[in-house]
Amino acid sequence: MEQAVELLVDDDLKIIKLFTPPFSKTQKDPGYIKSYPPGVRENGGQYTHAATWFVIALAEMGRFDDAYRCFSMLNPVNHALDADAAEHYRVEPYVVVADIYAGEGKGGRGGWTWYTGSAGWLYRAAVEGILGIQKRGKRIELAPRLPSHWDGYTATLKISGGECKVRVVRDKAVKTVTLEKAGVKLKGQAFELKAGASVEVLVKIPL
Repeated sequence: MEQAVELLVDDDLKIIKLFTPPFSKTQKDPGYIKSYPPGVRENGGQYTHAATWFVIALAEMGRFDDAYRCFSMLNPVNHALDADAAEHYRVEPYVVVADIYAGEGKGGRGGWTWYTGSAGWLYRAAVEGILGIQKRGKRIELAPRLPSHWDGYTATLKISGGECKVRVVRDKAVKTVTLEKAGVKLKGQAFELKAGASVEVLVKIPL
């Protein structure tokens, strides 16, 4: 994973490449991806679907700062923060792209947009991978994986007619993630949200 971060995460273009270098000067035939120009789509560009899984993997490995840094690269709005950036990106900054180019002369340019598969996985990378909120059957699991510059967050979950207000804070007194519901410490990191119920959960995470 260390090598993947070093070789595939491009801080200049703000992209996460599928692989590098692209297939261009080789007699070997990897299939249809070689039909794309070097650095375009699956031929060495950012293939966003795979990049979202990369973010989730970093979060689950405990590399929270790297996970957030890579997530920020995938957030389309960050590719159009001013007029020059928007002109270079050339596609809508309010939807997720399937790919971003890495090739010479067009690195950082967006490709196919409105890609719902990547959008769904990017949403899961944010909510499940970084915020650490997962629904498993009737239970809600909370395992925040926050970057070091975040003090915490608040969220309101509305599921099956129930509402849960979550507040995550850092606490130097805890060594592991702990949950409190109505002031009572819970066992583990999950609880059941009953239909129609309204609860508040405090999540404490180590500094």
